[in-house]
Amino acid sequence: MKSNIKYAAILVLLSLVWGSSFILMKRGMFDKATGDAIFSSNQVGAMRMLFASSALLPIGLRSLKIISSFKIGLSLAVVSLAGSFIPAFLFTYAETGISSGYAGMLNSTTPIFTLLLGAILFNQKLISNQVLGVIIGTVGIVILVNGVTVVDTSGTLLHVFAIVFATLCYALSTNTIRYNLSHLPPLKVTSVAFVFAFLPAVILFFYFDTPKTIVENVHATKALIYVLILAIVGTSLSVILFNYLISKTSALFASSVTYLIPIVAVLIGFIDGETISWIQVVAMFIILAGIFTANRMRKQIVKKAVDL
Repeated sequence: MKSNIKYAAILVLLSLVWGSSFILMKRGMFDKATGDAIFSSNQVGAMRMLFASSALLPIGLRSLKIISSFKIGLSLAVVSLAGSFIPAFLFTYAETGISSGYAGMLNSTTPIFTLLLGAILFNQKLISNQVLGVIIGTVGIVILVNGVTVVDTSGTLLHVFAIVFATLCYALSTNTIRYNLSHLPPLKVTSVAFVFAFLPAVILFFYFDTPKTIVENVHATKALIYVLILAIVGTSLSVILFNYLISKTSALFASSVTYLIPIVAVLIGFIDGETISWIQVVAMFIILAGIFTANRMRKQIVKKAVDL
């Protein structure tokens, strides 16, 4: 019971941190008071990865010995790219066209993809109620995607699909950790994965002329603070906790953090002055109903999570 409460507490903590990360991305790109552009989406993505990987680099370099086989090395590369690097750029790009609350809602598709990829790539057995949950969730996704036309945004379907692809990446990373890396310490897995991301992040940091923006943009200092919080708290520390949760429970259970992320993101976005349509709200609840159905009926996963 104590372990179950601990895992539930970690889920809530992660939802609060990641739910607020969407607004932090937006604050890194646009000044709240004036609406002026500060850093580009690519610059924020590059800085997020650079700061996060730099924070974990000392631990990661000392932990490289966990790469004892090609399979582990390849799995760590997948976790690095799909679990952090690629989504960092996709989410910031998406938020140039859609609200942070809407981005948080779309993020709730992660457990659906986690379930599907677990079955397709890792031979996780699906039961009928899980399939029903996926179908319900898919209906919600379709409504959300079509609902972009009624949202107060200049975005296009590309912004929506950027997040959908990012959640697909998250699902691949989550399953990879659960099935290939769960026997390794979560801190070492996370830190080594970020070692892989360090050099590409450095290259992109300069390629996108980020230092020039830091020097020339009058709003850059404040925006940098938001990006630092996003990188250290919302990426480095949170990913360690998330990987720990995966190793102790299951891929689907851990990805259930996205039950709460949309609610947190929408509330923060609403407080920050963003708007949301009733169609989006309905679609969000349909998606959550699908995820809940798929997760709740997986008795083996639930039992394991409780026993641990």
